[in-house]
Amino acid sequence: MGFLWSLVALFVAPILVAVFGLLSATLFEAYRRRINNTHVESPAVFEVPNSSKQVPCTHISDPSEKYISLIIPAYNEELRLPGALEETMNYLQQRAAKDESFSYEVVIIDDGSVDGTKRVALDFVRKYTIDKVRLILLGRNHGKGEAIRKGMLHSRGELLLMLDADGATKVNDLEKLENEVYGDVDQASANYLMLCGYAYQIHAFARKECHDGDLAASNSSFRISDIPIAAFGSRAHLEEKALATRKWYRNFLMMGFHLVVLLTAGPGIRDTQCGFKMFTRAAARKLFKNIRLKRWCFDVELVFLCKWFGIPMIEISVNWSEIPGSKVNPLSIPNMLWELALMSVGYRTHMWTTST
Repeated sequence: MGFLWSLVALFVAPILVAVFGLLSATLFEAYRRRINNTHVESPAVFEVPNSSKQVPCTHISDPSEKYISLIIPAYNEELRLPGALEETMNYLQQRAAKDESFSYEVVIIDDGSVDGTKRVALDFVRKYTIDKVRLILLGRNHGKGEAIRKGMLHSRGELLLMLDADGATKVNDLEKLENEVYGDVDQASANYLMLCGYAYQIHAFARKECHDGDLAASNSSFRISDIPIAAFGSRAHLEEKALATRKWYRNFLMMGFHLVVLLTAGPGIRDTQCGFKMFTRAAARKLFKNIRLKRWCFDVELVFLCKWFGIPMIEISVNWSEIPGSKVNPLSIPNMLWELALMSVGYRTHMWTTST
């Protein structure tokens, strides 16, 4: 019997030590991130082509100057970025030509690329001017979540859209998210938006006549950006086809990740990882001033924070195609689980506090 207990202890003791070590590391890192100052806080400036001049960034706390900002994180995207940017700029220019009130900017965040991504981005800044296309350099690789955070905090739009540099989602699908964002506004606000010219014909409520002139007079400072709303692009409608075509182990990992996300962030959004999300300025201000996760699981933290702040979330199906050269691989899974554990411990122990 003594030999049996010794044998059990021989196997159990290392497991207990490992569990204790992992728990201690999680608590320590969560405590270290309790104040949201572990991110990149280098001066936020936009790069100007062929010049030593740098343009200071506006901040999410400042009033909006554009109707929409498109935030594109890029890490070693020299090959895929040009096509995606060209398609994006063509769409934005065509829409602006049809509607004088449509103003926009594209903010590219180079997340420490070691290829020609910076050169490609500066070519577009040079072609379209720094008012339309802006580039922020992070200096070294910090992760997609940090790149998005930096871009969101220094954008000028009333609406802020994050989209991937590979062009996997068609940029004109932003209208689907835009319609839903406007559709989530109460009817009184919707009526006023029509009076102010903020509602487009594509919005369902814009077809209704409005005669409430008193509302316009009493709400002269109202903007869609004042209402916190988050619209999540989703590939969930493609899941059945994906399950049929993927390898069994990828489906297993995907379902396992969905289960972990459900346990940490709760239900509500089926596809948290689609890189196509739109926020009103009020929502982005709350979310990205508080977000702490730097890499792939920042999307899950966004869902968690939306629930924390009571920000309405809408999930909309978008067109999506797989583009060769994906940066995600199975080796990212341990890091994803680590970040989700940090998030769960940080918020549920109230070590991570939020500010509005």
